Amino acid sequence: MNSPSSTIGRKLFDYGPGLTAAVSFAGADVLTKLGLMAGSDVITLATTRSILGIGLTALWIALGPTPLPLTRDERRTAYGMGVLYAGIIFFIFKAIELLTVPMAILVYFSYPLVTGMVGAALGLDKLGWRGLLAAFTAFCGLALMIGASPSDLSIAGLLCTMVAMACRVAVLIVSRQRLMKADARLSTWYSAIATALLFCGGSLVTLHFVPPVVTIGWLWIVLLGVTTTTGVAVIFISTTRIGPFRTALTMNLEPLLATLLSAAFLGEVFSPVQALGAAIMIASLFAFQLRR
Repeated sequence: MNSPSSTIGRKLFDYGPGLTAAVSFAGADVLTKLGLMAGSDVITLATTRSILGIGLTALWIALGPTPLPLTRDERRTAYGMGVLYAGIIFFIFKAIELLTVPMAILVYFSYPLVTGMVGAALGLDKLGWRGLLAAFTAFCGLALMIGASPSDLSIAGLLCTMVAMACRVAVLIVSRQRLMKADARLSTWYSAIATALLFCGGSLVTLHFVPPVVTIGWLWIVLLGVTTTTGVAVIFISTTRIGPFRTALTMNLEPLLATLLSAAFLGEVFSPVQALGAAIMIASLFAFQLRR
C-alpha cells in the first residue's frame, strides 16, 4: 500500500508541470501590466518577449532529447502558427493595457468553449447537450461579469481580447489537424521565429521602440519572457505525463490565479457581481472539458 506521502509526491510529479504552467502564464499576465505601467508599450513588450522566447526555446531544445525533424508541410504550418501567435500576443497585450488583467484574461479564456463549438461544426469533435449546457452557462457567467460594470469597460479592449481569442482558436484547430505528430519543441521553435521576425521587422520599419522609463521595468520584461517560455515548455511536459485533457483542465486555473495576483500586486479587484460571473464561468469551463 502506498503511503500518503508517496501518493502526494506522485500527484505533484504528475500535475506539477501543469500547475507550473498555470502559475507561469498568470504571472506573465500581471508582468505585462507591470511592464506597461513602467512606461513601455505593447509593441516593445511583444518584440522583446519574442526575442527572449527564441533564446529560451533554443535552450529548451538543447537540453532535451534530439527531436525528429519536421516535414516541410509541418514547418510551413508552424510558421503560420507563428503569425497567429503574433496576433495573440499583440492583441492580448493590448487588451491588458486597456482593461484590468482579470477582465482581459477571463474574456480571452472563453477560447476553450469557442474551440469546442468550432471543432464540432467542422466535425473534429462531438458536442452533446451537456457540452452545450456548460458552454451556455459559461457564456452567461461571462455576460454577467462584463455587464456588471459596463461604464468601466473599454470596447476597444474587449474587441482586442476577442481577436486574440479568435487567433487562439485558429491555432488549436489547425495544430490539431496538421501538427499532432510534430515535436512540440520544434513547432514552438519555428513559430517563435516567425513571431519574432514579425515584431522585430515591424519595430525596425517604424523605428518604434519604447523602453521602460524606470529601471525595474526591464526586470518585468525579462521575467515576462521567462514566464511565457517556461509556460510553453512545461505544458509540453504536462501533456506527455498526464495527457492533453488533464493538462487543459489544470490550465483553467490560470484566470483564477491571474485574478488573485492582480488583486495582490495591481489592486485590480472585481465587484461582487463580477466575481460571481467569473466563478460561474470558471466552474463551467471545468464542466465543459469534463464532458469529454
